[in-house]
Amino acid sequence: MSKLFTPITIGDITLKNRIVMSPMCQYSAEEGFANDWHFVHYVSRAVGGAGTIIQEATAVIPEGRITYGDLGIWDERHIDKFRKITDAIKGYGTIPGIQLAHAGRKGSCDLPWNGGEELITGDHAWPVDAPSAIAFEKNEPDPVALSKTEIDAVTNAFQQAALRAVKAGYQIIEIHAAHGYLIHQFLSPLSNQRTDEYGGSFENRIRLALEVVDAVAQVIPKSVNLWVRISATDWVEGGWNLQESVALTKILKEKGVQVIDVSSGGLMPDAIIPADPGYQSGFAETIKRETGMITGSVGLLTEAVQMETLLTMQVCDLIVLGRKLLADPYFPIHASRILDRKNIAPKQYGRA
Repeated sequence: MSKLFTPITIGDITLKNRIVMSPMCQYSAEEGFANDWHFVHYVSRAVGGAGTIIQEATAVIPEGRITYGDLGIWDERHIDKFRKITDAIKGYGTIPGIQLAHAGRKGSCDLPWNGGEELITGDHAWPVDAPSAIAFEKNEPDPVALSKTEIDAVTNAFQQAALRAVKAGYQIIEIHAAHGYLIHQFLSPLSNQRTDEYGGSFENRIRLALEVVDAVAQVIPKSVNLWVRISATDWVEGGWNLQESVALTKILKEKGVQVIDVSSGGLMPDAIIPADPGYQSGFAETIKRETGMITGSVGLLTEAVQMETLLTMQVCDLIVLGRKLLADPYFPIHASRILDRKNIAPKQYGRA
């Protein structure tokens, strides 16, 4: 059997293969509620053979959304819709996960197919928060710097969202600390210029990330995995970097985090990113080698043989696929035929 289709046990759960669907926003919710689009979108990837599905960034408070079309889990009423999705995903042998998120200064935006600009006024706009009053784009108004009391409220919101996620049937909770959203904004000195206990030194800048991890870990059962997605580098001089990512991962591992989902960038709009095939895999390899953490690699991974090579060479433990699974929900079925000459399609599709 190929490495890509070899099961892996992480904590109390076993993933039937190493293919993880990356969280990718659909911008199709109303007031945070999932609908038929989300059901079909996620369940079709389970039918297609993905071992794990991490649901798109799901906001822990309304103001934590990127757009007004984002999913949310700030209300108990959100749970029922999510439960239908997780039950269906599990029915196809796939592990359902959810990414808990707060957009920070990158929030209050229009839908991407409407241009994606920050909305300043109107029914779909809200004030955005950040570690410091530094806007993402130069033409945007400065966000409001969070007070200590407001930071505590954010941590509590992540904790309450995790409790709801468990009720909704998710077996993996991933904390979004990447791509320039709120926790990443605290990590990077480019966006965090605070002078209190949350700014300045490495130990201070990682404080919110650790507090959120601790808060979530306190309330989720042992049967639920805790993952964290990070941007390994800002791709900008003086920003968050790989060495800091390694140091953070060592601490997260001690706190019970089981997987680091390794991405990069997203904090600075002018960052120059050399986006070649597998361009982020080296970050996952370094973190895995220096910390012993289970890592997932993401970023322009498109071919079954390419993925198999990364796993065989111990660059990473999991292959996290984004656009590939948007383009082809049945990629795992196709990859199994290439690597193992097996047909893992549902019996209803066997004749295809």
